[in-house]
Amino acid sequence: MTEPGARLQLLTRANCHLCVVAAETVTRIGAEAGLGVELVDVDADVELRIEYGDRVPVVLLDGREHSHFTVDVPRLRRDLGVPPGPA
Repeated sequence: MTEPGARLQLLTRANCHLCVVAAETVTRIGAEAGLGVELVDVDADVELRIEYGDRVPVVLLDGREHSHFTVDVPRLRRDLGVPPGPA
């Protein structure tokens, strides 16, 4: 299972187009907030696969589910204290 130490995590799996897009987005916003992103493969952990496998990608912030399928960019920016991006 994921460790609570990482502030920003993205649960992904191989061959997932939505995961690639989400990783780019979360990595960019995380960098703006001065945070790294831990990418976690749900298929490497049975518990994660059972809990999250049918809705990857999943963004976890402080160990709690923040969004899934797509990144809720405005909410993530707000919750990380990052100013809104260009319109």
